Amino acid sequence: MKNIILFDTPQQHLELLPLAFTRPVADIRVGILTLREKWERLLPGSYSYITPEYMAGKYPAVIAPDNLFIAGHLIPDDTLVAQIDRLQPGEALVDQDTVIAFRGSETDFREGRHTATLACEQEPRYIHHLYDIFLLNGECLEADFKLITRGRTSQPLSPSNRVIGDPCFADGTPKIFIEPEAKAECAIFNVTNGPIYLGADSEVMEGSCIRAPFAACEHVFVNMGTKIYGATTLGPYCKVGGELNNVVMFGFSNKAHDGFLGNAVIGEWCNLGAGAVASNLKNDYSEIKLWNYPTRRFLRTHLQFCGLIMGDHSKAGINTMFNTATVIGVGVNIHGAGFPRNFVASFSEGGTAGFTDVQLPKFYAIAEKMMARRGRSLTEADKTIFEAIYNQAEQLK
Repeated sequence: MKNIILFDTPQQHLELLPLAFTRPVADIRVGILTLREKWERLLPGSYSYITPEYMAGKYPAVIAPDNLFIAGHLIPDDTLVAQIDRLQPGEALVDQDTVIAFRGSETDFREGRHTATLACEQEPRYIHHLYDIFLLNGECLEADFKLITRGRTSQPLSPSNRVIGDPCFADGTPKIFIEPEAKAECAIFNVTNGPIYLGADSEVMEGSCIRAPFAACEHVFVNMGTKIYGATTLGPYCKVGGELNNVVMFGFSNKAHDGFLGNAVIGEWCNLGAGAVASNLKNDYSEIKLWNYPTRRFLRTHLQFCGLIMGDHSKAGINTMFNTATVIGVGVNIHGAGFPRNFVASFSEGGTAGFTDVQLPKFYAIAEKMMARRGRSLTEADKTIFEAIYNQAEQLK
């Protein structure tokens, strides 16, 4: 069995903060699956990570004499996987002078010793920037849908639902796939622009209107009357309501009530209170700037639409209003009237009147209560990661 190591570069880790604070880059969800899950399905092997040192306790690297090192922000496809699978010991796959895959020993990988460098047969796709997650979600969702459902039979869709558009792709395969124990009643599914995937034990409640491409992973709840535009992905155990447009929620997060969220990425264990809204378009229609951790400034995105980017374990009280392209760190609690600033550093609490630091014991108490509701617990490895983020927070403001 191949020993495969998905590696983070220091620059790519920084570029994808705050989402990469708490996970390897390869654990970012885009489409239905995380990047790692895509690789596991397309290139079987034993997987581990090379991460920043503070995450190594939870995500240790498993090193063998012969390894495949693959850049964690790469999006796999059949051509790329086949080329990496053909690498011989000592060979590296290079894109624009950057090694994106290497076969060999850890020492040779870290010291850049290659017997040969090969160019990519076609241009690879990456998650370079935070906004790539929602920009690429549609095409990744359709690719994952075909990968997950190939050769399988969907559970039947209840006749109480209404389907708009051709229910099948050109090859005759269905555009709606329902896993066992998933439920949907009296909902409208528009598959004109792609597929719809309902994971195991998920539920779409009555009155919901969903436009593809859309994925609800396992144990997702879509509350009554929810309006969802593609391309939207709801990770495991998420609960949503209100209006969503091109949103990726990684998992275990809630936006259960009315309010708008668009062109957004929400990490794990987040909660948006009733009536919370996030702008995704500036009033003057000008180009959006987004907070960038490596440069500690707002950088041009060349985008007109960009909403909320929220790190893990962050919360927003009822009727919270977010400006266009707001970046919220890890362990943040937003409350009060008015718009908070466009960047809020990790472990902060407050709103327009100002912010105070959230101490780790208070953060742990809140996190443990929320995780217990989903049958999860906060581990010592998790706490090591949060302590490191807490110690970095002042430097990254």
